[in-house]
Amino acid sequence: MKKNYLLIITAILATQFSFSQFSLDGELRPRTEYRHGFGSIFPEAAEAGFAISTRARLNTSYKTDSYEFYLSLQDVLVWGENRQILPFDLNNSFAIFQAWAKLKLSSSLSTKLGRQVISYDDQRIFGGLDWAQQGRNHDAILLSYKKEKFMFDLGLAYNQDFSNPSGFISQGNTYNTTGFFSYKTMQYAYLNKQWDAFAASLLLLNNGFQEFEEDGTTPDGLSNLQTFGTHLKYGKGKFSAAANLFFQTGERQGEVDVKGAYLASLDLNLKASEKTTFGIGAEIISGNDGETGDTGAFFPLYGTNHKFNGFMDYFYVGNHANSIGLVDVHVSANFAFKNNSGLLIKVLNFSGEQELPSGERSLGTEVDIVYSKNFNGYALKAGYSQMFASDGMYELKGVPEADAASSQNWAWVMLVLKPKFL
Repeated sequence: MKKNYLLIITAILATQFSFSQFSLDGELRPRTEYRHGFGSIFPEAAEAGFAISTRARLNTSYKTDSYEFYLSLQDVLVWGENRQILPFDLNNSFAIFQAWAKLKLSSSLSTKLGRQVISYDDQRIFGGLDWAQQGRNHDAILLSYKKEKFMFDLGLAYNQDFSNPSGFISQGNTYNTTGFFSYKTMQYAYLNKQWDAFAASLLLLNNGFQEFEEDGTTPDGLSNLQTFGTHLKYGKGKFSAAANLFFQTGERQGEVDVKGAYLASLDLNLKASEKTTFGIGAEIISGNDGETGDTGAFFPLYGTNHKFNGFMDYFYVGNHANSIGLVDVHVSANFAFKNNSGLLIKVLNFSGEQELPSGERSLGTEVDIVYSKNFNGYALKAGYSQMFASDGMYELKGVPEADAASSQNWAWVMLVLKPKFL
């Protein structure tokens, strides 16, 4: 009798999975870092940081002809953060990284709602920030149209939090979560068109930030910041190019008027051989000229900013907002080896788009080296970066050169495992 039940259950499951697709996978990513100048100038008197962090994710998806469901559970931990036999997690980092449903409305139209990664083009304005162990997500609803080589996305978000004294779904809609350009509302439109060797996209984005009166608690409406621009990409044969041009206007958090802010970049790549690619590029990000009342400083809001302006994160990674901007000129060489490994070498020279109070613009030069190797089912990556700071960098970061360590560097090793269970 039990055997008959098992056969019936197996038949039901087989029938169900013939019309749907279920997957279960994971990720374990421990990373060891030595920090002696990561993110800012390191003081001589301080002791270098050394620690191991780990990202653990469990992802599941379920697909049918009419909808798709996705759930990603995540924990970010630092080795030794909890004392022995502690019955709870001190950093409270366990969270739902993604939880969304995608409904198919027609052959070319769908909607996706829930917590999700929003990422476009080279991830300059919207990106998943995968380098950060916690990543980046948004609680939003997307309406997507895709047909052949054209796509259009319309995105909407309205954020609320539980720190509102009125309580959830009661009265009042004050949004008390602040920092890192956390928004109350968001609306955007993204269009992309591809041709044989060329692709172009257009992004129109508005973010509404909660404002308060001078007492810091009474809500005072929203400041709205508009970001708009284009990403262009060309590739044919051994040559490829990519360009960004974006502008910002409106108001930042704190009711700071933004006028004439821009980001412009151009990157050229040449595949010299089957195993070697050389690159050269430049990016200009406008800065604040120091005049009161408004700012011309651009900020790449929700991108994967670790990918740009050097891996040591001196600029636009939780820092350098409303500052002197940046001029980044860089060259790179990427080598692929026969044993499923590769080597990236990149040199970047930094200067301010605006002058520092001393009149200085030059900030320094960074060298990034990353080695990666793929094994059977996992990958190993290692990197070393060195900052050769100039006088302007010490002034920008507020650390006198006499008090700074003689060497500013950062090294890391990371293991990446992504098992597919089902």
